[in-house]
Amino acid sequence: MFERAREDIKTVFAKDPAARSTLEVIFCYPGLHALWLHRIAHWFWSHKILFFARLLSHINRFLTGIEIHPGAKIGRRFFIDHGSGVVIGETAEIGDDVLIYQGVVLGGTSLRKGKRHPTIGDGVVIGAGAMILGDIEVGDGAKIGAGSVVVKSVPNGATVVGIPGKVIEEHGEPVLDLEHGKLPDPVAEAISFVLRRQDEMEEQIRDLEVLSGIMTRYRFMNERDETEAIFCDGAGI
Repeated sequence: MFERAREDIKTVFAKDPAARSTLEVIFCYPGLHALWLHRIAHWFWSHKILFFARLLSHINRFLTGIEIHPGAKIGRRFFIDHGSGVVIGETAEIGDDVLIYQGVVLGGTSLRKGKRHPTIGDGVVIGAGAMILGDIEVGDGAKIGAGSVVVKSVPNGATVVGIPGKVIEEHGEPVLDLEHGKLPDPVAEAISFVLRRQDEMEEQIRDLEVLSGIMTRYRFMNERDETEAIFCDGAGI
């Protein structure tokens, strides 16, 4: 037990550059407290002492702001950074070396009994506010962008962003960091493509005007510039 606790503390230092001392980690990290309390609650749940398991998980939520059902299975070196608003459902399964941020939900989409929550592979990173819903699998080394809503299984090493979540990159090497500012925006990319096509069509119209000697006014240039500024410049496209 003490060996696992030491491993958990080392995990915090490895995954959070803000950690300064062992004393700080032990007393000031609600994600760590939530994990330790969950292990006790899960032991009660596994031994069919269901009421005390649920009561302890309720106390856990009150103390840390993190709700983990005692039936959830969590692997080693798991870390919840910040943690407030995290919800992990009863049949969720989480592998080793997983990192999740605040506001993440591993939820169900069905009222039926049985497996109805996600299975998260090893080395997965889940950004703040992301929701992974249903009996789906997130492959080893996958990255889920902040605010994404994932309702379909994710292959190993993939990066998923958007609502609903879409795979925008696949590779075979597990990655444990997630630079949210560098993730692409599929909506902005789609709008940028439409604007490029508009530019091409306007050029064609100008060529036709030159050939025909007709001149028209382009009434929508200001609106086009505003649209580009909002959706493309802000997304770094």
